[in-house]
Formats: sequence, structure tokens, C-alpha cells
Amino acid sequence: MRRDHQLRPGDFARPTREGEEGALGVGNANKQRDTGEEGMAFLASSGPATPMAVLFAALSVATGAFAFDETKYPDFAGVWRKPVGIGNQWDQTKPLGRAQEPPFTPEYQAIFEASLADQKAGGQGNDAPSRCVPFAMPRVMTVVFDMEIVVTPATTYMLFAHSMPRRILTDGRDWPNEIEPTFLGLSIGRWIDTDGDGRLDVLEIETRGLKGPRTYEGTGMPFHADNQTVVKERLFLDKGNPDALNDEITVIDHALTRPWTVTKRYRRDSNTVRLEYNCSEDNHHVLIGGQDYFLSGDDMLMPSKKDQPPPDLRYFAPRK
Repeated sequence: MRRDHQLRPGDFARPTREGEEGALGVGNANKQRDTGEEGMAFLASSGPATPMAVLFAALSVATGAFAFDETKYPDFAGVWRKPVGIGNQWDQTKPLGRAQEPPFTPEYQAIFEASLADQKAGGQGNDAPSRCVPFAMPRVMTVVFDMEIVVTPATTYMLFAHSMPRRILTDGRDWPNEIEPTFLGLSIGRWIDTDGDGRLDVLEIETRGLKGPRTYEGTGMPFHADNQTVVKERLFLDKGNPDALNDEITVIDHALTRPWTVTKRYRRDSNTVRLEYNCSEDNHHVLIGGQDYFLSGDDMLMPSKKDQPPPDLRYFAPRK
């Protein structure tokens, strides 16, 4: 595979659509596993969603930086969730795991198979979020719990229950010469009017500057270790249903034999009570020496899979 696919600044090629459907009910998710986001416990917040749009609009007016005419932008207000019946798989139209049919190179298919085998034995495989590593891009767009989108002229914010916020910069800036890698990366976007009616209807986004470890889903489908991933998105409301949001996501990564495009769909939920999730709260997974162990109900260290060796205790004094 050629390794010179670095994209030019502002090069927002339209991704190829795969498995596009008009309805939100796309496929049936297979049973969720008790790994990563599949086994997360969460608590309901004590009140309705914070009116972040009002807050950001006030900040924008206070600085006098932009005149904001919200009628020119699509209505992304409210709380967005996955369609009913959809789990946390990468491609919503297919079950978790091998059925996703990721176009991996032989090297990364082997890494994926090793992750599946470890999980079958009781381990966590490549699923870094099981030990509270952030979900990262683009997996964060699975929207495990819920998402709120706040549009301002210079930045569009995506607020999640399970992640730090995403910031999509839409102020016309170019790519910097250097990017400090982060789990969410640097996202630069632009609004476009696709039908010429004078109203912006699609947000095109490009994300670079990512760091790992990262996976697509809880089964451990990996990204290349060089972290040169480029993610392109087209975010838009469904023309036939204003309460349905689509995110066409194309991943360009050296672990793939070709760019991989999926479409994530979300539904606007009239229930504005948002959820709170803190990974470090009551997380029983313990990683020691590259091995995943588990804390039992009585806070004792226990193996997570059959015949797992105990951890190295060289720094502990022997019990008398």
C-alpha cells in the first residue's frame, strides 16, 4: 500500500457512501460483550441538559468576534443518541467483530485475530478503553450514551457523556506545520450549501494529529501503530427526517488496504436528561505487566482468564 496519502490542507474529498439507507433502523446489533463500553455502568444526571448553546452564544457576543445568524445553519440542537436496537459496533449495519469485515492488511488482521482470541479466553484483547484509555477518534463517534452539538461561527462543539468534547474549527484556518497528537486529534471543518438555497446544510470535517492506542470498537479492531490516521466526515440531517442525523466517516489508515467508509446514524431524543459516565468509578480491570487482571467483589486481585499466571511480586516483601 502506498504510504503517501497525506491529504492537502482543505482537501475534503467526498467519501463513497456504503450501505446507505433512508431509515434509522439499520440492522440488529449482536449481544453486547462485557468489555469496554459494552459493560459500562452509568448514572443519570440530576437534571436536564445544560443549555450550552446559550452559553456559547453569549461568549461569542461578549467577544464581538462573530455575528451569528443561526438560521443559516442546520438545526443540530437537542440530545442525539444511536438508533434504537443499535449497539456499539463500528459499522451500524453489521454485528461486532469479524462480521464488520475490516479491510485490514495481513499484519493487522493477525493483530485483530489475536485480540478476539484473548477476549474469547476471558481477557480484554486490544480494547484500551476497558482500562480507561479514552475512546479517541473516530470511535468516539459511536456515541455510546449521548451527544450534544453546539454550533458557533468559529467552532462546532460535540459534547459527550463518555469523552472530552470535540472541537471542530470552522474559522477558515489552515493546517499548522506541527500538531501535538491527542486522542481526539485536531479537527478542521467547513460548512457548505449543497443545494444552493442559501442555507448551510453539511459540515465537512477532517481530523489529523491522533495518538494511540485506538480501536474501532470493543473487539479490538486496531489502527496502525504509526498513528498517521486521517478521518474525513460529512455531518448532515436526513432530508426526509429532521430528527435523524448522519455522519459519513471515511478512515484512511496504513493498517487498511483501502479507505474504509461507514455511515453512523443518530436520532434526536426528546428526553433531554443526559447521562454521566466516569470510567475510573468502579472500574475493576487492572493491567499489570501487560496482563489484564480483575478486582473481585471483595477487592481481591483475581485472574481474568483460565490458567492466567499471577503478577510479578518482586517489589513486595515475602509474607512471613
